[in-house]
Amino acid sequence: MNIQQDITALLQQLSDTGYMTGGTLVVGCSTSEVHGRKIGTSGSGEVARDLYTEFLRFRERTGMSLAFQCCEHLNRALVVERQTAERCGGRIVAAVPVPKAGGAMAAHAYREMEDPVLVESMEAEAGVDIGETMIGMHLKHVAVPLRLDQTSVGEARARAARTRPPMIGGPRAEYE
Repeated sequence: MNIQQDITALLQQLSDTGYMTGGTLVVGCSTSEVHGRKIGTSGSGEVARDLYTEFLRFRERTGMSLAFQCCEHLNRALVVERQTAERCGGRIVAAVPVPKAGGAMAAHAYREMEDPVLVESMEAEAGVDIGETMIGMHLKHVAVPLRLDQTSVGEARARAARTRPPMIGGPRAEYE
């Protein structure tokens, strides 16, 4: 199991789709699942650190903002930079994620960001879910799955999605 290799490949494939050109990427990640344990049982700060480093590289390549989803104990709030919260209109909530209430990944992101805040929710343009953390509630309507060759990070299943505007009206509709 090479977690570093897996996340690097996943994020490169995500970049290569051509859809990662701005906006926000929601990251849901169970570090427990990454090293083969049940979600929420054995979070790893070391795994979080290694993954976070790769997400920063992804941000530099794509210009996308990052939002790290907390676990259910913080109602899946998102760790973002304050400027991202202001741009997206996210309602800031009062909590600081820690490994046992927020998760190792969100706690690490909160410690590393320049001006971190938690927002209750947002509507992001894309997302990556590592370990079945259920990020869909934070994606814009309509989410479209991205079929990437890299389908795991460590032992955790990994899925990604982008969003598009709703296509309403069907084939008979006319648009300007």
